[in-house]
Amino acid sequence: MARFVLIPEMIQMSMPQRAIVQTSRPGVPVPRPVGRPISAASLARPVPAAHPAAAPIGQRSAVPAPRAAVQFLTVAEVAALMRVSKMTVYRLVHGGELSAVRVGRSFRVPERAVHDYLRDAYTDIA
Repeated sequence: MARFVLIPEMIQMSMPQRAIVQTSRPGVPVPRPVGRPISAASLARPVPAAHPAAAPIGQRSAVPAPRAAVQFLTVAEVAALMRVSKMTVYRLVHGGELSAVRVGRSFRVPERAVHDYLRDAYTDIA
């Protein structure tokens, strides 16, 4: 049969706080704290001077200009633009003549790379 003893400190506590109260009973070890102790010095680390947060609020550097957006084309779009088959585009990509980015199982070709390839491959006949 269990005996319940009301401890005056426990009456004013919520349920999570009751779990923290440790009563020493003979033969039962008291739980130890987990982890290493945290010192106040480790919490108050200085911010490096090169970090933007170290600058005073009024002197924050301006936001860098956004980069130009890169347009990517699918292999089918490149093939239609160049008027060749998709297999020809794959051969150019695998041969290293046309740069591309692998996204999952497909390739995306930067539009600029297609125009550069066409410009460099242009031959003047006459």
